[in-house]
Amino acid sequence: MILVTGASGFIGGRLVADLSRQGLPYRAMRRQADGDPASVVADLTDAASLVAACCGVHTIYHCAGYAHAFAALGDDGLRHWQINFEGARQLVEAAAAAGVKRLVFLSSVKALAEPGELCINEDFPGQPDSDYGRAKRAAEELVLELGRQQGMHVVVLRPAMVYGAGGRGNLERMARLVRAGYFPPLPETANRRSLIHVRDLLDVMQRVAADTRANGRIYIVTGREAPSGRGLFDALRQALGLSAITWAVPQPLLSLAALAGDGLTRCTGRRMPFNSEILSRLLDSACYSSERIASELGWQAQVSLRQGLEEMLGNDEALV
Repeated sequence: MILVTGASGFIGGRLVADLSRQGLPYRAMRRQADGDPASVVADLTDAASLVAACCGVHTIYHCAGYAHAFAALGDDGLRHWQINFEGARQLVEAAAAAGVKRLVFLSSVKALAEPGELCINEDFPGQPDSDYGRAKRAAEELVLELGRQQGMHVVVLRPAMVYGAGGRGNLERMARLVRAGYFPPLPETANRRSLIHVRDLLDVMQRVAADTRANGRIYIVTGREAPSGRGLFDALRQALGLSAITWAVPQPLLSLAALAGDGLTRCTGRRMPFNSEILSRLLDSACYSSERIASELGWQAQVSLRQGLEEMLGNDEALV
């Protein structure tokens, strides 16, 4: 039996559908009952429910977590620690007690220090600078250590930004705004932004669960391309069938708008839809290398940016 945590989320939901297509027995862990006989109700903050969820399971894909990676507001920092660290600890302890043999832990490239203009690998020095990243980094170290102690096959994956049909992340939001004509044409800053299509992520998750060479390892996983913010804007317009735009909003003007968003956030205590953090994600680099997993396991992403965007936008034939 395979247990998928976070089965109500984007990645967990896509994984459950993939396992179902393969005819593999699975248990979908959710926080609320949904009438599906394959579902189990459990919560990362409830140790007893996790013990019951792990009973009879041989492999766990830990996709659940508190995924907000922006700067913390209110009690965000506490929730990151309670769910992304303490929740992972309780899950691995329950898994060990139940005799689970394999666990794949979905972390994030945000568990690394910010790369600046470099394209970095797993050995990049420094610590993450967000509550989300710090909780994920601490959870990585914990699950690997518990795996060694218990003789469990544990693998940590650090995906770059994950996108695809059904996603609710930054790229999907950007696509909606581009489609509606509200997204400004970005200036070309030659930045590089790593991302990975969910189809490639599901493939590598199942690959490392079965490959003994992956035991105890941490792998960054990214797609085939790392486009700039402007490159993504142009690619989205093309995938949407929209005409190309040859002009761009000047970067100083975008910076002024972002500063206004920062000020409103401070005044209201509510995160604005546009601020300096969001602008940085559009115009600055966040490039990561998958060379380790390519050299050690021979895995490489298969989905091109064009194919991935078309699938995300509803073209079911894009990946056929």
